[in-house]
Amino acid sequence: MDQDLASRQEARELGRRAEEAQKTLRTFSQEKLDAIVQAVSRAFLASAGELGRMACEETGFGNPQDKEIKNRFAAERVWEAIRDQRTVGILREDPAQKVWDVGVPVGVIAAIVPSTNPTSTVCYKAMIALKAGCAIVFSPHPAAAKCTRRSVEIVAQAAEAAGCPRGAVSCLQTPTMEAVDELMKCPPVRLILATGGPGMVKAAYSSGKPALGVGPGNTPAVIDDSADILLAVSSVIHSKTFDNGMICASEQSVVVLDSIYDRVKAEFIKRGCYVLNGEEIDKVRATILINGALNAKIVGQSAHTIAALAGVDVPESTKILIGEVTSTDLSEAFAHEKLSPVLAMYRASDFTDAMNKADTLVKDGGYGHTASVYLDTVSGKEKLDAFAEKMKACRILVNTPSSHGGIGDLYNFKLAPSLT
Repeated sequence: MDQDLASRQEARELGRRAEEAQKTLRTFSQEKLDAIVQAVSRAFLASAGELGRMACEETGFGNPQDKEIKNRFAAERVWEAIRDQRTVGILREDPAQKVWDVGVPVGVIAAIVPSTNPTSTVCYKAMIALKAGCAIVFSPHPAAAKCTRRSVEIVAQAAEAAGCPRGAVSCLQTPTMEAVDELMKCPPVRLILATGGPGMVKAAYSSGKPALGVGPGNTPAVIDDSADILLAVSSVIHSKTFDNGMICASEQSVVVLDSIYDRVKAEFIKRGCYVLNGEEIDKVRATILINGALNAKIVGQSAHTIAALAGVDVPESTKILIGEVTSTDLSEAFAHEKLSPVLAMYRASDFTDAMNKADTLVKDGGYGHTASVYLDTVSGKEKLDAFAEKMKACRILVNTPSSHGGIGDLYNFKLAPSLT
């Protein structure tokens, strides 16, 4: 039997087992589901460091310390946020209108896991699925299959020890494209949670099943002339260097008003970033994209490593490579999502010009994702309102590092924590 056929059969079998487990899981009370999710939270928290190291070693992306932080965030902050939510049974009664809201599990969920966040995504999706009384089958990225399978194993063992039926949490062992396709289309699956590249998200939306797709971002950060420059630059660096720029909410470009451009640039340099010169920009530009697609060799690497790949000599301590560019068109490599500590820097004549550039960058590859702005929220209230109206993004962050602000519950506790 060839691998493709075997992987398809495995997907069907895991779907069947999940369907059987779902019959039991759907009968569980809110209290029993909560006990299961709490057990998952505790087990994943205890393994956060191990899984962070595994992910870094297997993929070569990012760094283990920051991956551990993401694992801990998924295990702790998400559980704290959803702990008291009611998801099954009678959720609300309105005697006056004679309406009850009743929570019912949607059924078996297929979960696609990316190589960029191969462990924390497992914890997040498992916890929200089990909280709602749903079985879940994971499909790992081939480049991160080992650490994802280990993450699912930890979740499944903890859940089953707390009373979850066997088969309610499982993972494809042979993650071929054929297996993923079979999993998404198999009858027991009722919903798809797809996190990954645009091709994978499109496949999920084309499966004929309800799907929640989380694709690429291309976050622009506008720095207005009313902004606190030290805060803005420090926040961008803090965000862009976290896990070597792996979080898709991280800033991909900064758009700076002309009147403060030189001061912002000087602050980036002062804080250890390297502004590329003309020849160096061309070398890095040629390294960002290969045949029109993001070069996998730069993803999650340090600024020094990426510079060396491009043949550019920078200090080993360099935090971010900055390319001063003018075009926001997709023909400009710096205008793309880079998933690394490489940042485009644009000059804007005024705030309207800055918004237009940011709007184009979102359109280039980040519709529905994240946008960021730094300004004085009192004197710049009209600008902020205009920015909020202009940006076609799910989360618009103000005076906040976008990697950390985008996942919620850190800089603004009213933003629900989410790793998708």
